[in-house]
Amino acid sequence: MNKYIKIAAAALLILGGLYMMIFTRNLGWGIVVFLLSALPIFLFFKNENILLAFWQLRKQNMVKASKFLNNIKDYKTELHKTQYGYYHYLQGLVLAQDHPTKVEPLMKKALEYGLNMKHDRAMATLNLAAGAISKGRRQEGQRLLDEAKALDTAGMMTDQIKMMKDQLKMPTMQKHIHNPHMRNRGKF
Repeated sequence: MNKYIKIAAAALLILGGLYMMIFTRNLGWGIVVFLLSALPIFLFFKNENILLAFWQLRKQNMVKASKFLNNIKDYKTELHKTQYGYYHYLQGLVLAQDHPTKVEPLMKKALEYGLNMKHDRAMATLNLAAGAISKGRRQEGQRLLDEAKALDTAGMMTDQIKMMKDQLKMPTMQKHIHNPHMRNRGKF
């Protein structure tokens, strides 16, 4: 649903509530209708599909989270600017298990648009670090891991950061060294 339809619905509810309170003298119902206008205003700033996708991610149900995110056809017309980053962030989290190569551009967009919570920025940075390490960009991965560690003030991702730093310390295997029998193949 277009975000401006929600504002129009809120304006109609406010006008209906005021009409009921002033002209029909139904003070109780007028207040109820007036207070109901807070719901579309809230949903203007916090999209219902984003909220439902967060709920499904919390329950580890990636299929339903993806379904709710797919309900958003054009994020620029349906979401408020403050939620653009979270749309891309959630898309990246949903795709992380099945398509890890598609996560990096989504997390970059999420950080570019902005994420409000530090732990969300830390998670996005950690995903970028994982992508950089997997592609062999060790210095960029190290820098991103340090940035993620600085953003993780609650210490929720210390284990993941430590695991990735240990992964960075491991020497890179070269193709001709990892299997010694392949070098001596012609000698057998």
